[in-house]
Amino acid sequence: MADTVHTPSANTGYEIYRTSSAPSLDETAHMEVTGMNPEFEAGITKALEAGFAEGNIVKTLFSRPGFSLTYAWFKSGFPLPLHTHNADCLYYIVAGSLQLGTDTLGPGDGFFLPADKAYRYTPGPNGVEVLEFRTQENFDINFLAKSLPAWEKIAAAVTARKPDWTNETAPPSAVLA
Repeated sequence: MADTVHTPSANTGYEIYRTSSAPSLDETAHMEVTGMNPEFEAGITKALEAGFAEGNIVKTLFSRPGFSLTYAWFKSGFPLPLHTHNADCLYYIVAGSLQLGTDTLGPGDGFFLPADKAYRYTPGPNGVEVLEFRTQENFDINFLAKSLPAWEKIAAAVTARKPDWTNETAPPSAVLA
């Protein structure tokens, strides 16, 4: 699958990646969902039926053993659930804004999270574009919301935000041609 993410060049010694042809994170299978149980599966299904997947675009831009670069665009108010990853991650905000705890971060800002640190953030009124630099090519996501009521709350938030998302278009930097 790595061949579809970047183009090695024997002549130049560098590799090029293009957002326009980058596969979704789901297509590359670089991120595995862990901690599934029947209640969690039922809950995430409800969130997906409400339009959870319509609130974000996540692409694998580049990956190699020991390194990956992911692009993510989350629409305004996207209810990113509390979760962890098993790899360190450095986030860089390209455009928009997000609320992380009591801090509002915007373009040029970023944050670092060590592996297994629980976090969530809320995209601002114009959504947020982030680059995610990880210390692993393959990593997991462990949603801490495991109960059906927790996911029903997320589904309700998606339902409330979805009318606004219909008018939000991908930023030019997403190059989703």
